[in-house]
Amino acid sequence: MLTVSALTLNILAAFVWYVGGAVLLIKGGSLLLEAHPLKPGMYWTWIVIAAGLCFGGLKGKFIFSKICRKNLARIRSLDQPKVWQIFRPWSFLFLAAMITIGATLSRLAHDNYYFLIGVAILDFSIAIALLWSSHVFWKLKAFAK
Repeated sequence: MLTVSALTLNILAAFVWYVGGAVLLIKGGSLLLEAHPLKPGMYWTWIVIAAGLCFGGLKGKFIFSKICRKNLARIRSLDQPKVWQIFRPWSFLFLAAMITIGATLSRLAHDNYYFLIGVAILDFSIAIALLWSSHVFWKLKAFAK
């Protein structure tokens, strides 16, 4: 019941990885657009982008790539993969907590320039980490039969 191939789980995992990165890029951009009119002429926009690239690259290389590799190895080891085994159970809880915290921080940041900038850095760094580490799917040939 609901048994799928490891290839299907890999594709679903990559889909979540890429969609998460894209959503966070869009969310971070919208926070910057909201922050700009509060203090036009401030140079923080470029700092946010640079900080997001730097922190995200480091997180992508040292944390997210490792998580991605471990998840792909776990999927490969499943005898009869089920759809819900795309990630470990604790990963779903962690993901739900991170989405809730991110949404709460974004809501709390409205009309506060520096809070908006801080949350935008966080969003950009996680987005870049997800997108940068996604090379693991291709490197490990996760989409090959």
